[in-house]
Amino acid sequence: MSVTSKPGKDSKQAKASQEEGFSEVERAAIKDRAAELKSEARRSKSANKAAADERDVLAKISVMAQPDRAIAERLHAIITETAPELAPKLWYGQPAYARGGKVVCFFRSGQGDKQRYSTFGFAPEAKLDEERGLWATSFALAELTDKAEVAIKKLLRTALG
Repeated sequence: MSVTSKPGKDSKQAKASQEEGFSEVERAAIKDRAAELKSEARRSKSANKAAADERDVLAKISVMAQPDRAIAERLHAIITETAPELAPKLWYGQPAYARGGKVVCFFRSGQGDKQRYSTFGFAPEAKLDEERGLWATSFALAELTDKAEVAIKKLLRTALG
């Protein structure tokens, strides 16, 4: 038995279904990532690219609401001091740090994502799986305490091998 419908109705339903698949925040992140990829393609692999990428990250951080801005600024300092081989870049519209073009760690603004806390996380490029089995890849971050800073520095050193 087949079901028939009016022409065009299925395409309208499919479009509505696709739109329901991603939240407004997720759609914005996808658009941000597309813009980042276009920007990366335009930039050469020179020191100017690295400087432009860092300017983009700092600009993104500067427009974050507090307390995420303070957390992101401190994280940027910690990461650039502890792991100078990581290059700042935007990733899905948020600050990230990469080695060889591959993201190792990132910060997601909880306020930007409309969540109750921000996240500091690691991508699969990070070498955190030495123990095998079970390990954390992201951490809720409501404030950046001295204890958290010590833990982040240790995780960065482990992530880079």
